[in-house]
Amino acid sequence: SYGSPRVAETGGSYLKTIAEAGMQLPDFENTRTESSEDIPPLGFAKAQLHGVFIVAENKQGMVIVDMHAAHERITYEWMKNSMQESEIRSQSLLVPIAMSVSERETHAVEEYSEWFQKLGFEIQSASKESIIIRKVPSILIKTDIEELIKDVLSEIVTLGSSRKIEAGMNEILASMACHGSVRANRQMTIVEMNALLREMEKTERADQCNHGRPTWVQLDMKQMDKLFLRGQ
Repeated sequence: SYGSPRVAETGGSYLKTIAEAGMQLPDFENTRTESSEDIPPLGFAKAQLHGVFIVAENKQGMVIVDMHAAHERITYEWMKNSMQESEIRSQSLLVPIAMSVSERETHAVEEYSEWFQKLGFEIQSASKESIIIRKVPSILIKTDIEELIKDVLSEIVTLGSSRKIEAGMNEILASMACHGSVRANRQMTIVEMNALLREMEKTERADQCNHGRPTWVQLDMKQMDKLFLRGQ
């Protein structure tokens, strides 16, 4: 199966986002070639459809990619690999965010600070029912930070122990990846779409999102001929 894209949900450039997260940018100098033998598995992007799908052309015919589902898998796999190596790369917020939470959640921030650090967060308690967010994962810097923190805190409080947090880490990462994935109506350039396709080809299990849905489908020329009753 082919990998998934590493895009972040925001109005900013996808390429800028993946560079800031520490990901390697594709080699744009050698992206296109006239030789059909060198066409990559997922082909080259031709268009974006309704801000939801990428339409690409490869040797077999046409590839249709669900942008959000594919990027979700890419983001998840990148964060999972980062955690296995050490911890997720973080980025300081220009202005720290003060956030009201429950006393139980404040306690969780203090008790599980090491886990938050591994996930790329720097969060401190400010009072019994408030916290200060100073750093977040670099790949998620342009997401809705408060909503992201609410979901991560909720999962950690529900798990309730370091052992259970470790066992449930993949679910936490999947939730974070969903926050960081490109959303519908996010307009992308052809260069950005091709970058996404190349990332898909490098990412494990990129043919499915974290919820088991397909991220892309292939329509070969025989299938398209059949749709238009060609050769019958």
